[in-house]
Amino acid sequence: MSKTEKIILGIDPGTRIMGYGLVGVTGNQLRIVQYGVLRLEKLGSHELKLKKIYERISGIVEEFLPDEMAIEAPFYAKNVQSMLKLGRAQGVAMAAALAREVPIVEYLPKKVKQSVTGNGNASKEQVAYMLERLFNQTLDGKFNDATDALGVAVCHYMHGKTKALTGNNSGKSGWAAFVSENKDRIV
Repeated sequence: MSKTEKIILGIDPGTRIMGYGLVGVTGNQLRIVQYGVLRLEKLGSHELKLKKIYERISGIVEEFLPDEMAIEAPFYAKNVQSMLKLGRAQGVAMAAALAREVPIVEYLPKKVKQSVTGNGNASKEQVAYMLERLFNQTLDGKFNDATDALGVAVCHYMHGKTKALTGNNSGKSGWAAFVSENKDRIV
């Protein structure tokens, strides 16, 4: 690893499958460091899933020492229980990075898709296709969630943001952006 290389950890949170992707950045050159999924569907309780998420993200942070983490923000869902569980999974992943002082930035799913493909409504397959072109390598089609996580890391790189979740954000992101973009959904 070059001394000037920065590593971005991208996370696509989930309670059944959580994707992660590490992107190395040297100048304006990007490379995939590693990507994969954390399979959680066989774990019996939500608490065990959260424990596994914390342990795995902590291990990834300790092994690869990312400079920053980018995570996909939860999006509006009709099922409140699913949304609550997803938010917990995201929070645990964030806590694992924050415990090691890794700055975090959230991106809405549409922002990630827009950044990677130019279309905020792109499919997972379109995101994967564009990432294959960007990295000049074939990505494993069995790992859509990991490909999405790589997309989150690339989105972060393209926006050049280094703001951490410390309350000093200059622009809207995460829930603030969602609320401003979806006023018709707020009761």
